[in-house]
Amino acid sequence: MDAPLPSSRTGSSDRASSRLELAVLLHLGLFLLLLSWGFGGNAPWSRQAACAWGTVGGVITLAALRDSEMRQRARRWLWPLALLNLIVFVSLFNPTMREMSLDGEVLYAKTGGQAGWPGTAQPDASRSALWLFDGILLSCFNLLLVVRQRRNLRRLLLFAGGNALVLAVFGTVQKFVKAKGLYFGLVPSPQTYFFSSFIYHNHWGAFTVLMVALCLGLVAHYARRSERDFWHSPAPSGLVAVFFLAVSIPLSTSRSCTLLVLFLLGGAFVHWIVRTLRHRRGHGGSFAGPLLLGTVAMFVAGGIAFKLAQPVIEQRLAKTEEQVAEMRAQGGLGQRAVLYRDTWHMAQDRLAFGWGMASYPRVFYLYNTQRPGIDRLPFFYFDAHSDWLQSVAELGLIGTLLLGLQGLVPLLSLAGHRPGLLACYLWAGCGLVLLYAWVEFPFGNPAVVFAWWLCFFAGLRYTRLEGRSAES
Repeated sequence: MDAPLPSSRTGSSDRASSRLELAVLLHLGLFLLLLSWGFGGNAPWSRQAACAWGTVGGVITLAALRDSEMRQRARRWLWPLALLNLIVFVSLFNPTMREMSLDGEVLYAKTGGQAGWPGTAQPDASRSALWLFDGILLSCFNLLLVVRQRRNLRRLLLFAGGNALVLAVFGTVQKFVKAKGLYFGLVPSPQTYFFSSFIYHNHWGAFTVLMVALCLGLVAHYARRSERDFWHSPAPSGLVAVFFLAVSIPLSTSRSCTLLVLFLLGGAFVHWIVRTLRHRRGHGGSFAGPLLLGTVAMFVAGGIAFKLAQPVIEQRLAKTEEQVAEMRAQGGLGQRAVLYRDTWHMAQDRLAFGWGMASYPRVFYLYNTQRPGIDRLPFFYFDAHSDWLQSVAELGLIGTLLLGLQGLVPLLSLAGHRPGLLACYLWAGCGLVLLYAWVEFPFGNPAVVFAWWLCFFAGLRYTRLEGRSAES
């Protein structure tokens, strides 16, 4: 029989684990600030800083792997990421495009590369994109690997919700004063529809859907813990945050994300009704009073939100009617349908491994069948406006499958664990953004990528810790 470890050695190990856990939380908090306030990570300097800061997350992962239990977890859950890295690494040595110069203009021609092997049209872009993706994913994966206390996870989520609230208020004030650029006009925006510190309104919308789900999860958690003293718990503050975050989405002019957050809020309201009904039945109380109060509160909050965003909502409704009329005249979905068709043709030519990570802008112009309009300006697309379709075009079916498995493999490890309310709300937000990615490109924004993996791994870790607490 093995002798027990000396208490001094056990205490030293616990202190080291606590320091590592603190390092993970501080690192993620600063990462969130960098990406969310640094134009969503879509400015060159903020993307480079995110790559460097993400490397620190990788170093923390390596430090955690000195523990045998953590090494075992990493082997079980990170093998899809390892295989994806291998594919992208091999592609760097198999260029599929060649740069040419004609009359001083730079052109690119297909060379095909080595058939049957991963390749890339833009090795430098693939290398940089993989660096950023690995840094974000490993940094968030550290939650699953290192964090041992649920209250620390809640603190991180509270910080994320508070940061999102400040961003929403900042963006709302910026909108009302009609700022011509980011940071009250100090920084020109390449997009007309910007909001807060985000260059593109739909990126802000996707980020905020995740943050609304996060705040609703915290509200549900604290409300359940403080049913008898609801107003002295953090839950009312969470509802205030949800209100301002939800209002900011229509103010940002993001129509699709407005629908997503309405669906999320509607689901939360139904969930509250069901839980209240069960609670009242269990205690013999009346259900009519809380239902009436909750319904009135929803209508009042909705009325205030509509009043605040009314000019923007009416403007976007008029734009929607105009676009629908154009689609009817064309007899289809217009330019978007052509874009998807051309992207699928691009993907079909290298269906197994794709054209290379982050290679879409360089390759797609060869497949773009849209001709210049009456203004004679060509259509140029940096994104496919469908992250799923673009992933197949860039990484192929194999790379896209590995991306999906990187989320699915650790999720399947929860067999036998019953997720709590907080985790369910976090994953509801993740699921909505995944659905949204079929018709837009939310994952083209590093802040959205970070927020998605943060919510996903936080939900996983919280569920595992709840299960451990129940067992003990």
